[in-house]
Amino acid sequence: MILQSIKSEWLKTKHSIATWLCLIGGTFIPLIFLIGMLKDHRTIDMYQGELNAWTYYFFQVWQYMQVFLLPMGLILATSLITQVEYRNNTWKTVHTTPQSYTAIFVAKFIVLLGMTGLFFLYFNATWYLSAAIPSLIFAGHFPPVDFPWNQFLTSNGKILLTCLPVLALQFLLSLHFKNFLVSIGIGLLLVVGSLILTGQWEYAYTIPYSYPALTMMGDAAQLEKIHIYAWCLGYFIVFLTFGYVLYVTRKAKG
Repeated sequence: MILQSIKSEWLKTKHSIATWLCLIGGTFIPLIFLIGMLKDHRTIDMYQGELNAWTYYFFQVWQYMQVFLLPMGLILATSLITQVEYRNNTWKTVHTTPQSYTAIFVAKFIVLLGMTGLFFLYFNATWYLSAAIPSLIFAGHFPPVDFPWNQFLTSNGKILLTCLPVLALQFLLSLHFKNFLVSIGIGLLLVVGSLILTGQWEYAYTIPYSYPALTMMGDAAQLEKIHIYAWCLGYFIVFLTFGYVLYVTRKAKG
């Protein structure tokens, strides 16, 4: 049953604005870097003074994405996907199908995770091409260092982890409020507020929307000291559980 629910929810995303948002959002920054490098005849060999040119270039590109564009993309995509029934006034139809509330809730969130995974796939594929194409054209070879697979996968995993609290809270808001602008507005206020407080307030890590920026700009030793990824998982579990309870106990669903 749950697989059918997931398939049904996934079909709703086909050719939707959210799908295009993931594609455009995931490729936007790497393509800008690619165009800039082609225009200036540069390659990532210019980062050879660093420990690893691949690693340095990876974080160079990610920092522009992670601080603002990534949280905003999560907010928009979550609201667009979750509120399909509100916009089409089809919640009653969904609830008359032979699906439990739990199956509907879980399926919707799994689809959100799948779309986030697609975003990461688009980003990493385009990021690699933005490094590889100029290197092959202008230098005729890749950087003379090993590709740091372990660090690459670990960094992607940590960045994805910082997305989970944002996904869970936006999912909760989008299910609870019928007005599309409410969930978007609250998310935007939290993102802007967290950016203002990051680096200025020692307890900025208590704001879940600050984690993408903190893990990019914060001190690594300090982040380890405060167990930043434990905070991510904690908020994620709390928001998702609260969202589930609100959804299944709410009398008027849609």
